[in-house]
Amino acid sequence: MDEFLRDAAFGGSPGADVSRAAAYGTPRQRWLAAVVLGGQGRYAAATALLTELRHTPDPVLASLAASTLASQRRQVGGHAAARRLDGEALARLAGVAPVADDPDCVDAAGALADALTGLAADAIGAGGPSRRLLVVAADTVERLGGTERHRWRSRVRLDWVRAEIDLAAGRPAEALEPAERAVATATAAGAVRHRVKSRMVLAATLANLHDAVSKGRAEALLECDVHHNEALGLHPLVWPCALLLGGLRPDGAHAWHERAKGVLSCVLLRADPTARSLAAASVWVP
Repeated sequence: MDEFLRDAAFGGSPGADVSRAAAYGTPRQRWLAAVVLGGQGRYAAATALLTELRHTPDPVLASLAASTLASQRRQVGGHAAARRLDGEALARLAGVAPVADDPDCVDAAGALADALTGLAADAIGAGGPSRRLLVVAADTVERLGGTERHRWRSRVRLDWVRAEIDLAAGRPAEALEPAERAVATATAAGAVRHRVKSRMVLAATLANLHDAVSKGRAEALLECDVHHNEALGLHPLVWPCALLLGGLRPDGAHAWHERAKGVLSCVLLRADPTARSLAAASVWVP
């Protein structure tokens, strides 16, 4: 079951049915199932698992659970709520040696990188020193050691946030390198969900460059990924892609916005009450 769950969470089968592992798996298997469920937009099921796992005696697993839930809160615009969870994730690692011994960063080093990178991402939406936090996260990942293969997930997440910080600051040209690097790293790792998220970050970057070639490239990426993400069941990535396409295509903006809202409404039907409340209050969510 472990290999099946790894492939669903970090490999080529993000749309897999993980209900058996969610119900009967070990704590680590249930965390992997929660990662998959969150990627599919099944937030209520994921939240139930992660809430339980945040209180497990294993500090690494508890930290991973808190930062995973934080990521899901950010996806519905809940940056302040995510910041509290990422702070909890960091606190759970106090006194834990940051060992890097897992190929997908499911270890103390990966948990530390997740918490620090998450805090930098939270600061983009909630206000705070996002760039300074990201520098700390990047320095930490570099000092942790391990092979490139061992650190692929941490590096991809760092590059997402690097690009997002530059985009938020109005510097799309500077965002291009980390966005393209994230696509390359996720592709080399065979991580489908991370690759399509990286492509979305790259498309957003290209769309902000405002030249015709970049715009055309962004549209091609987004059109492909809307259909691909729907086929994979990665609904939390469908509606942001549709919103971006609406911004790129004024003539069809209304149709793309309606499509985004339709997909989002389906996601929120499978969300827990806190996620629905965060989405309703967020300026980031249509």
